[in-house]
Amino acid sequence: MHVSCKKRLGLIVFAGLMLVALTHFWSHGTTSTVDIRSRQDRPTKKRLSGKNGAAANEYHDIPYHIKKDVASRLAHNSCVCLADEETVHLPFSDLLFPRVWAQNIDQDFLEFHPNPEGIIRHRAQEYSSFQERSYNPADVLIISEANSPLQYPTQGVEVRPLKTIIVPGLSLKEEPRPEHKVYLIATLGLGTFNVAAAVDEVSVKGEGEKEMILSSPSLRALNRQLQFVTYTNTVFHPKTADTIQFATEAHQAFFTVKVGHETVPKLYNSGYQEEYNITALVTIATKTFLRYDKLKDLIDSIRLYYPTVTIVIADDNEHPQPVKGPYIDHYIMPFGKGWFAGRNLAVSQVTTKYVLWVDDDFIFTANTKLERMVDILEKTTLDLVGGAVREVTGYTATYRHTISVEEGDGDGDCLHIRNGYHHIIEGFPNCVVVDAVINFFMGQTDKVRQAGFDPRLSRFAHLEFFIDGLGSLHVGSCSDVVVNHASKIQLPWTKTESQKSYEKFRYSPSKGYASLRNEVFYFKNRFKCMTSH
Repeated sequence: MHVSCKKRLGLIVFAGLMLVALTHFWSHGTTSTVDIRSRQDRPTKKRLSGKNGAAANEYHDIPYHIKKDVASRLAHNSCVCLADEETVHLPFSDLLFPRVWAQNIDQDFLEFHPNPEGIIRHRAQEYSSFQERSYNPADVLIISEANSPLQYPTQGVEVRPLKTIIVPGLSLKEEPRPEHKVYLIATLGLGTFNVAAAVDEVSVKGEGEKEMILSSPSLRALNRQLQFVTYTNTVFHPKTADTIQFATEAHQAFFTVKVGHETVPKLYNSGYQEEYNITALVTIATKTFLRYDKLKDLIDSIRLYYPTVTIVIADDNEHPQPVKGPYIDHYIMPFGKGWFAGRNLAVSQVTTKYVLWVDDDFIFTANTKLERMVDILEKTTLDLVGGAVREVTGYTATYRHTISVEEGDGDGDCLHIRNGYHHIIEGFPNCVVVDAVINFFMGQTDKVRQAGFDPRLSRFAHLEFFIDGLGSLHVGSCSDVVVNHASKIQLPWTKTESQKSYEKFRYSPSKGYASLRNEVFYFKNRFKCMTSH
């Protein structure tokens, strides 16, 4: 009896140690809590704009003369759509002399909308959210005060392709001398300089060229002239930067002018409501193959909680069966096209702001609260959030990973994958920031499409999506949104032919596929090695 008690005690201690080890293994990460709510750094922007405005007003008393040919090319922070007037009245004149046409989209759209004020308010709200998500502190204009004695912008100067801007913040702070002189050089040759207004007592040489020299016996007049210096991009490129040299005879400084189109917003008109309308916000996407019975169970479980949410199904069965019902879009693919190709197809058909990915053998329960996922995506800068999957054994998995790429040599970089997370999200104690999550996640539709799914990966693939999205996807994981996993435990003699065929496709080893996966990592991602738990 005494020996039996000791054995039981030993088993209890061993089980406890194993539980601690597993908890550490699966939940490893920092315990810090970080605020990642959607917000712009308004205090910093306010302080910087105040300093920049004060500098601009320093020489307001010095007169200047507008150069209309240069100033007319500057942006005026307001746009109008004007059509060309018809000047030639001849048959087929529109073909011979094509005119610019214009359309007032806001007027045409709002005139027939049943709730124009509501749609304007909802559009403004969505745009504000978009701006907060796309805000980058590195884009804020910062002026380096004259410590050298050159004053110039260190970041935040942008110009649209082939457009003109005033170069902000240029100034010279030095002791009086007979002549004050500065040079401006577009070192990469992507643009030219000019002045939007001429200041008396200032000599300007090189207007309209890649190098311009400004000089004056009056330092105040020179600094006033520097407030009108323009930069015009002359080499079209949708996204690049020119390096500008700003110098005197004894000092030099460099700054960049970013050239690129402004990101066009992609807003989703889900309707303005006080509470989340999941039907208008979320589409559920899945891929099915040889498991129509499982798919039916998934759909039935979804309809218990979300009867009107659209379900998009990608199907690459050899002999597809009809999948009918309200709010179901069933797309047939070529036979055996594969896992990631099916994901691409399904996601490509989503028209809502968010897409929820589920496997076809998942089961929704009362704990599968999509509102929770929407809430964290709406209130933080996350692009994608994963949930948890409860197995039939009762074990709940979150599959949290961090991914990092270590710069290598000429042979490639090193990929490192670890179990764990970066930090806890403030306001969401059950959620953490990670780089990869389990195969049950909700993401912004456009961001998921941006990362994409390599269609060559037809069978074993999951982490590859998050590796491709590293650097563009901000990912989180919440353990309190749970979906059930249908049981995979089945006796061999009870399996149907369909189940056997599925396992043959899904689990049979393939040297060719392993070679393809290695090729993807080696060639496409330029990795030379990978480490992982």
